[in-house]
Amino acid sequence: MKQTRWLMGMPITVEIVDASASAEAFDAIYGYFNYVDQTFSPFKDSSEVSRVNRGELALEDCCADMQIILELADLTRLESHGYFDVWHQGKFNPSGIVKGWAIDEAASLLYARGFRNFYVDAGGDVQVYGRNARGQAWSVGICNPFDLSQIVKTVMLDDRGIATSGSYIRGAHIYNPHSDADALDEIVSISVIGPDVLEADRFATAAFAMGRTGVNFIESLPGLEAYMIDRAGRATMTTHFRDYTAAAHV
Repeated sequence: MKQTRWLMGMPITVEIVDASASAEAFDAIYGYFNYVDQTFSPFKDSSEVSRVNRGELALEDCCADMQIILELADLTRLESHGYFDVWHQGKFNPSGIVKGWAIDEAASLLYARGFRNFYVDAGGDVQVYGRNARGQAWSVGICNPFDLSQIVKTVMLDDRGIATSGSYIRGAHIYNPHSDADALDEIVSISVIGPDVLEADRFATAAFAMGRTGVNFIESLPGLEAYMIDRAGRATMTTHFRDYTAAAHV
């Protein structure tokens, strides 16, 4: 069974291969994403993020999930040498970590229900488990940022996550915390494969903020691989990224 619904400002697709898949399981997962949207969206006036930014809610009074996000954000800031920061010009926006965390949590909910072969895709960031309907590793395409109808690489994954950060869809929404004057226009996308989509997402955001050196940062992190495309269309990949590429797209 496979469904796509529009939530959090993006298409969210869930496919469950297991025979026990049910409409109720899909409703539960999309209900979870709705909760995340209502809690963390910087665009909804009633969200905790918006209330924090208006001074109506102290961070320490936010929900337990917000405390988890704050801890993850602080850890990522330290691990990325300050290139990841959920604060910008006095405004709080944890979006750079919330999506990967939410996908990972949704996948964990499915796993806890006994499902072993499925994927969760939110806006192109994906967590996969097990195998597809053909008993093969899941095939995930990386889009050409200059032509979204084209796939430039296909990677084969099982029990892993992949996330892409870039400026080609949402424009310049990622910034360099060390220099507001940095236009971050040297690269247009960086896709990161990790042990789960949360790790891939948080480090993809940090790596994009680093510009050309981001791919070297990913190279230095155990268990992560990256594929970066610069503004001239040139691709750079980490040493073992090819281990995941489908033969037809190497």
